Amino acid sequence: MPIQILPARLANQIAAGEVVERPASVVKELVENSLDSGASNIDIEIEKGGHKRILIRDNGSGIAHEELALALSRHATSKISKLDDLEAISSLGFRGEALASISSVSRLTLSSKPENQSQAWQAHCEGRDMEVQLNPVAHPTGSSVEVVDLFFNTPARRKFLRTEKTEFTHIDELLRRIALSRFDVGFTLKHNGKLLRKYPAKSAKANGVKRVAAICGQAFSEHGIELNSEYEDFRLTGWFTPPEYAKPQADFQYFYVNGRMMRDKLINHALRQAFEGVVADNCQSAYVLYLTLPVEQVDVNVHPAKHEVRFHQARIVHDFIFRALNDALNQYLQGANQVSEPQVLTPAEPNHDYIVPLQTEVAPVAAKPGYVPRSAPSSRHLGNKIATQGQVYNAEVVSQSASNYQQLMTPTASMGENQPSPVAVNSVLEQSSKQSSDVGQWLRVNDTQILVTHGSAFYVVGIAQLYQYVLVAKFSEQMPAMQPLLMPVSIQATPELLEQAKALYQPLLENSVEIGWTPNRILLRKVPSDFRQFPWVDILESTLQCEETDSVLVCKHLLACISMVKEFSNSQCHEMWLSLLSNEPNLTGALNKIGKMVPMQEWVKNLS
Repeated sequence: MPIQILPARLANQIAAGEVVERPASVVKELVENSLDSGASNIDIEIEKGGHKRILIRDNGSGIAHEELALALSRHATSKISKLDDLEAISSLGFRGEALASISSVSRLTLSSKPENQSQAWQAHCEGRDMEVQLNPVAHPTGSSVEVVDLFFNTPARRKFLRTEKTEFTHIDELLRRIALSRFDVGFTLKHNGKLLRKYPAKSAKANGVKRVAAICGQAFSEHGIELNSEYEDFRLTGWFTPPEYAKPQADFQYFYVNGRMMRDKLINHALRQAFEGVVADNCQSAYVLYLTLPVEQVDVNVHPAKHEVRFHQARIVHDFIFRALNDALNQYLQGANQVSEPQVLTPAEPNHDYIVPLQTEVAPVAAKPGYVPRSAPSSRHLGNKIATQGQVYNAEVVSQSASNYQQLMTPTASMGENQPSPVAVNSVLEQSSKQSSDVGQWLRVNDTQILVTHGSAFYVVGIAQLYQYVLVAKFSEQMPAMQPLLMPVSIQATPELLEQAKALYQPLLENSVEIGWTPNRILLRKVPSDFRQFPWVDILESTLQCEETDSVLVCKHLLACISMVKEFSNSQCHEMWLSLLSNEPNLTGALNKIGKMVPMQEWVKNLS
């Protein structure tokens, strides 16, 4: 087939596949045109769910007689005229395809009269020949668009329409979204001649709340948390329901960018991140939120239905939405659920501390001459790359210890199944004599214990007890800074557990742990720095079982809970052992507290 120019009718029907999906799509495009024309009142009449007839009437600026036929042509618009206009689009429509696409798949009649024009005119167009007929008509100031027999000339498209009830439900939901975006415009909706929705125009903000109540319900307006946050040129306002009023179904979730309805992935991610951990996993909060930013900061020319946009500073927009909601939730949990004045957020870089882990330096384990501190990698366990003069972690030591452990635990063919080999034990002792005595030796016995040597004595030490001992020493010297969790942790709260959480709030806060609560959830927001990767759901549940409220005792209980859920590698065991050697002046006393002496020398003599 040779290359050829498509006929105008076929080209418009192809474009209609992007613009006109169902009757609700027609209503959306026509109502947005009415809003762009400055209308203060818009009436919508639907017959047979939009299958048979759609009528949109407004009192906007109207279309002049000489431009009426051109309005039904493709790419004809009054909203942009040059390429630079695409960088600052403030109108809802701008492509000039809606009327042409709709008229190509229906029988469309456009009647209009500007205020300064004495006579109203009507343009009629049917999909088959696309010829526009102009006739004088009686019509008040404004415009009316009537769409009859949608998809009458494209039967393949028509058979995909749903039932009358389903299609009208989509139109009804669409009107809810549009009505929430413009409180200053009045809307009415009729179906088969019956008035079903009437939203009078509201001017003051207080009256706008009445429309929110009419659409989202009285409970939403009574219990909703008001949001009013600013950061540089960005502003986020609106309402959202408290965590305890979240529901399993997402009934009312409306987000607007500069007055335009949005279903953007970046926005949805920021919203989910803000509510996660605060709202139960099987529930969702309702919200009506409005993001306002300079028009040059957002590109709406990325989707035919204009439901998605591109932000020039996507990271900042995402973090601003998250931070504004997070701050509002924190204020509500502290008892302040009303915002009278805009809350101006303090300046912050796009990469906030709840996204980028804290970069801290690990304190030296011993103040020896020549020690050079090294910056520790973020979000690691205690003792990241601990190093002191003459006591630097060596992978060969751990490897050799593992090898010795295997020899120690492997029986020879001539011995009993549970009796260790004297050759293996002697190899361990010979290896110990070759190592420097001040470093000490250790072997991993199993998942929970290690065998260590101090002088001529041997001790079996619990790994969790060793870790807890090192943590207590660290916390007693200097309390780590608090670090926000990337995602807040929450657990189900019983009345008894809730009372316990309230009693432990201050002691935990003094130990770099911040919790909060709702009537049915307990939240964990901040933890000690470098401890963020731990399984805090389990730790929080066990921590709240503490019956003491003294800060020191709560600290010991907290560290015990952390130690019990931690799994340790050989390298981590080695680092903890080195930390204990370096920082504990009374090593024998410490080993007697966290371990048990074993008569290794006597065992060896008995085996030899």
